Amino acid sequence: MTKHIRLALIASAWLLLPGAAETHAQHFRLESTDRLELHNVTAEPATLQGKKGLQLTLPEQVRRRVKSLESMTPEERERSMTPEEGARVRNGLPFLVGQRALVQQLEFSNGTIEVELAGAPEPGAGEGARGFVGIAFRLQEDLQTYDAFYLRPTNGRAEDQERRNHSVQYISHPDWPWFRLRKETPSKYESYVDLVSGEWTKIRIEVDGQRARLYVHGNEQPTLMVNDVKSGADASGRVALWLEPGTVAHFRNLTIKPRQVGDTRSLR
Repeated sequence: MTKHIRLALIASAWLLLPGAAETHAQHFRLESTDRLELHNVTAEPATLQGKKGLQLTLPEQVRRRVKSLESMTPEERERSMTPEEGARVRNGLPFLVGQRALVQQLEFSNGTIEVELAGAPEPGAGEGARGFVGIAFRLQEDLQTYDAFYLRPTNGRAEDQERRNHSVQYISHPDWPWFRLRKETPSKYESYVDLVSGEWTKIRIEVDGQRARLYVHGNEQPTLMVNDVKSGADASGRVALWLEPGTVAHFRNLTIKPRQVGDTRSLR
């Protein structure tokens, strides 16, 4: 048997291994909702700064409910919320969860996620709106359990240095929301990077077990490093486009590449 034939047989056998095909990079132009599963969001093709992508916002009925609850007194809000919403609020979480666009037929544990995104506060959004936009990974079927990196675009050039220091954030819901991480380990899970509200920003997320890195603007060095990803070394789940109420979000050119079988190279 020649060397070339042996190599061909080895390559063919590797492709037959369970999960081997899943390591191939998958690219989504995000000019339509193909391969996306929408939850509490509306998605439509849109052009931003001359580039085609998808615009994600909350559906009108959801926005009305959010604004209605936000305008109430705490007592009125408590009476108006469902038991599930009330339980989340009592635990310090948003009453609305699950505003995501999930990528279908793809399971992700370790690897690389790249995307161009933009976020800006929607017209009439409250003072605390930041244009929250990002990527959730290892998302479970309850839509409440996941890790995520996200941006606060309006913080990037704020005149307040403390706000600038909170330009990007890692979270792991439901147990590790941003406010708990900030309270218990200030500055460890957030960082500064130059951002402009409503402008395209390229990010890359690399995940390897309990280590994750967020790269912004194509920089060689990470903007934020996490060495204790809260979902654990072996967790897996879905990947989703992520936004918070009060945001007009845009996404384009999503590429997901799970780590190949046996690939133990360190994150850059």
